[in-house]
Amino acid sequence: MERAAVVAGLGGWVPPTIVTNDQLAGVLDTSDEWIRRRTGIRERRWVSPGQSTGDLAVEAGRRALSSAGLEDVDAVVLATSSPDRHCPATAPEVATRLGLGPVPAFDVAAVCTGFVYALATGAGMVALGAARSVLVIGADAFSTLLAPDDRSTRVIFGDGGGAVVLRTGSPTEPGALTGLNLGSDGSLSDLIEVPAGGSRQRSTGLPAKTEDTYFTMQGQAVYAQAVRRMAESVKETARRTGWDPAEIDRFVLHQANARILEAVARRLGLPPERFLSNIEVRGNTVAASIPLALADGVASGELRPGHKVVLAGFGGGLTWGSMALVWPRLAPPATASAEPAVASAGADPGPP
Repeated sequence: MERAAVVAGLGGWVPPTIVTNDQLAGVLDTSDEWIRRRTGIRERRWVSPGQSTGDLAVEAGRRALSSAGLEDVDAVVLATSSPDRHCPATAPEVATRLGLGPVPAFDVAAVCTGFVYALATGAGMVALGAARSVLVIGADAFSTLLAPDDRSTRVIFGDGGGAVVLRTGSPTEPGALTGLNLGSDGSLSDLIEVPAGGSRQRSTGLPAKTEDTYFTMQGQAVYAQAVRRMAESVKETARRTGWDPAEIDRFVLHQANARILEAVARRLGLPPERFLSNIEVRGNTVAASIPLALADGVASGELRPGHKVVLAGFGGGLTWGSMALVWPRLAPPATASAEPAVASAGADPGPP
């Protein structure tokens, strides 16, 4: 019998510290109106001192396991580009803190496409029979990588974790992942990067420039690539799944920017209300953005059993990817925060 990886549990969590646009405007050359108009973001959550990506991953993973009605799994795959340490990977400690025992656990680094890459990895383990169940987590504390005075990045990113549990099942049942499409273009790797801290910089023997230790992004070029690559990937996944894009009920894309979501909808010629968005209150949570949007969408009722869904991400590398599923009936996940919020991509992101 052909095996498939089936979504069996879902969970998300964001740290309690809320950072509003007005708070950022108090220390940066910006305003609430400027941030909303350019990004659609009103507030985001940031980790507190001493809180890490691993903490976000543990809480999201715990909620996903509870949703699936499981206490253990056969493997853990953690998508993150802000690990607790450069070495070792964060996933083994997450697995231990969740009480999962000596299961295989490892990190996947594909920045904002990380969750899709991690899903593909977990699904492959299930399809090969290497695991009956896999906990796939996307978590990032990206606020720790942002330059304190850089308004172009500091206003965009939030912290959080989201997770799903995959189990062995049939390719024809709700929740089965299908239509995988992945890609990359390393010739454009400098569009999204943290220049210092890796072996290339450290091998020079020279101290890193302070500005090179923070995240940088070439916004206009990234915007164009994100719109193009996600739209193309969605089309390819729909083709491989045998779906007409017009019949897909919900698109859950990486929550990079409200304008990017709207542009992808226009490029596909589809109604913006089919594109779930929680960016107004989450910001760009990197690898956590897709599973957090799923969790918020279920909590708000915007995502329902039977919906045809396509997930798509785009991030540094450059990397991109997408896959499809019919949304299954799950035990209600604990909400990521007290007020889950999902709107369509067509919602007003702020004053013009």
